[in-house]
Amino acid sequence: MYWSPQVTVLRSYDTMIATARRQSEGTLIYIVDKTDLYIRVRDGFKQVLLGDYSPFYRDLDNEVAAVQPPAVVNYPQSQDHSANNGAEHFSLGGTATHPIEPPPRKPVEIPRPAKPDNHNPNPRYPPQYDPRYPPQTDTRYPPQTDGRYSHVQPENRYPVQPESRYPVTPQRRPVPLPVPQPASHLHTSGPGLHLIALNMPQVGNMRGIRGSDFLCFQQARAVGLKGTFRAFLSSKLQDLYSIVRKSDRDSLPIINLKDQVLFNSWESMFSKTGGRMKENAPIYSFDGRDILRDSAWPEKMVWHGSSSEGHRQTDNYCETWRAGDRAVTGLASSLQSGQLLQQSPSSCSSSYIVLCIENSYLSHSKK
Repeated sequence: MYWSPQVTVLRSYDTMIATARRQSEGTLIYIVDKTDLYIRVRDGFKQVLLGDYSPFYRDLDNEVAAVQPPAVVNYPQSQDHSANNGAEHFSLGGTATHPIEPPPRKPVEIPRPAKPDNHNPNPRYPPQYDPRYPPQTDTRYPPQTDGRYSHVQPENRYPVQPESRYPVTPQRRPVPLPVPQPASHLHTSGPGLHLIALNMPQVGNMRGIRGSDFLCFQQARAVGLKGTFRAFLSSKLQDLYSIVRKSDRDSLPIINLKDQVLFNSWESMFSKTGGRMKENAPIYSFDGRDILRDSAWPEKMVWHGSSSEGHRQTDNYCETWRAGDRAVTGLASSLQSGQLLQQSPSSCSSSYIVLCIENSYLSHSKK
């Protein structure tokens, strides 16, 4: 650090920060390595913005010769020295010599600074571009081509060849395979309402009547049955008897998956004695198994939760088919008896058959 009559010159910005407490307010400080100028204010420093940079232009050799200072000669004190006023210099022996003159200095010409070049601005102060005002191209002065070289054609001995070693293959999304749709079920023996079992036995907890209805709907669609299938169950807001559309209760037979007649009508199933199924007409599951003979249903019992007339039994429907506990009961019927509405209370932890009934008939034109 050294002191100038006007400005304090420091080596780096860090030195200025380290000596900040020593600088009095109003002091100008010049940073050598950054060529920046700061002024000491009350609580810190503020940078002083400088103008454009104007370098000194060098000579043709791109060098500036260092000017050597004159040699220092010690003169003895003598009377003649004061008389000659330094015009002559004496050696130690007192012999007069010719005066020693410094070598002539070559004047260094410093040209006046030229105007700043707009094409080569100072890199320390890049121009600021306002995106609102993009630079305009002056179309009044189009670039001129040199006609002397118009006959020269570009080198075409080595034309640019496209890179073919690694061809770019466009991305292709795989075409999704069509999902096979099951063929629609066709009635082979005239109109009727299908009575079909779910593909697996269920405990009393079927997630409510909605859960069992959804299973009936899902499995019916999987085999191409387009009608509306509902679970053969009574619930809190539904009697089993009311599931089938009123106009179809006594006019259409109840048939199995293969269109074999199980009951003459929906009405014939509900009586105090209990309607019996037709002989040699088994009930099939949606996947085509005979539930009375298949080992997937070890208990040949059917959940219904209803009276023999098809009314809900609130104490015996496994708490609206949401309970699978051993202590809770639901009404079921033995399929081996040929009746679907026997009154046999069973533990809701049992895994029994669940039937699905098509609640209305749809002609082929509507399916």
